[in-house]
Amino acid sequence: MWGVAVAAYAVAVFHRTSLAVAAEDATTRFGVNASVLSLFAVVQLLTYAGMQIPVGVLVDRLGPRLMIAGGATVMAGGQVALALVDTPLGVIGARILVGGGDAMTFISVLRLVPAWFPTRQVPLVTQLTGLLGQVGQIGSTIPLVALLNGVGWQWSYLGAGAMGVLVAVLVLVAVRDRPPGAPDRPPPASWRQALHDLGSSFRHPGTRLGMWSHFATQFSGMVFALLWGYPFMTLGLGYSAARAGWLMTLMVLAATIIGPVLGALTARYPLRRSNLIFGVLVLTIVVWTVVLVWPGAAPLPVVVVLVLTLAAYGPASAVGFDFARTFNPATRLGAATGIVNMGGFTASLVTIFVIGVVLDLRAPTGDYLVTDFKVAFCFQYVFWAFGLVSLRRTRRLARAGLRAQGTVIDPLPRAIARHWHDRHDQ
Repeated sequence: MWGVAVAAYAVAVFHRTSLAVAAEDATTRFGVNASVLSLFAVVQLLTYAGMQIPVGVLVDRLGPRLMIAGGATVMAGGQVALALVDTPLGVIGARILVGGGDAMTFISVLRLVPAWFPTRQVPLVTQLTGLLGQVGQIGSTIPLVALLNGVGWQWSYLGAGAMGVLVAVLVLVAVRDRPPGAPDRPPPASWRQALHDLGSSFRHPGTRLGMWSHFATQFSGMVFALLWGYPFMTLGLGYSAARAGWLMTLMVLAATIIGPVLGALTARYPLRRSNLIFGVLVLTIVVWTVVLVWPGAAPLPVVVVLVLTLAAYGPASAVGFDFARTFNPATRLGAATGIVNMGGFTASLVTIFVIGVVLDLRAPTGDYLVTDFKVAFCFQYVFWAFGLVSLRRTRRLARAGLRAQGTVIDPLPRAIARHWHDRHDQ
């Protein structure tokens, strides 16, 4: 059952990222520039982010099974539309459908995890859900490129739509909202109560800590994977399509190692989860800075380090959902998860659009140099700085609430010293 749900999420990731490797084909097919191309991704992410809270409320009322199947069907319609339209406005409509269906998937799959797994396993299974879902990104690189080169645009995206329909059928057949014998879900709350629960979730600093964790760690990797990483490597760095595709695949494979590690650390040290977020964020800033200040094109080993670092964006942002789970009761978990998930995707859509605008301002003809990409990617520092400040503030508020409840949170150096002292005594 969980495998089918994760497969549905993997297909959603495939739909989400399927336009990235076709960016150059799209500019030719629809006659658009970088700003319009980025607009395709922006409206998709804007739809995704805007639907997170409504979907979070709906999954608490309707259950994950119907939401996942509905999302797969909507995304299938978007891919079929993308195969058939021939105008930029049609592409925008198609990507709105993909973004809407995608919004219904991940938080619904996450809603299944605490229902089917013991509490101690939930952080690790959440990480596994996220990283196994990223297999869909592999499908949207090398296989989709091969399809586009082999059978063309229309048949490639019609095939993607057919895959979405198949997933919807599998979900309806195999997925159940709770194990056999489990208590029935309580009657759904009224819409007034749902809105009250939504406000309560957002006001809790633990939920906002999860949202800012997602915001700060996800957007850089998402921007790279969803749209601008592939053109940066092929047009800016001069890599072949094959090399760029393999680097994107390496990014996904590295996440399969990082995810379980972060999941195990989150489960074992729940009071230190925010330190993982700060560590990933600072490392991302440092590595990107090396790439951006390197004279000319950064050498391949440096780019590999960048790709490996960005691979942590999914696992690190998933820690934000663990904040939502532990700081909210089960009755409003869907709404809290939607609030968290909105953070990173909001930052991603703004960053994607700004990068497209900067590229067009610097190279209106579309002949981008590596310097153009470097200048455009510098916008990330705005959201990194905002994320750092927001994380520090909400962590302080969340920890103050825990201490008020009697939870002891030692400073990290003292906690490390006590840990090693205890191990020595044993």
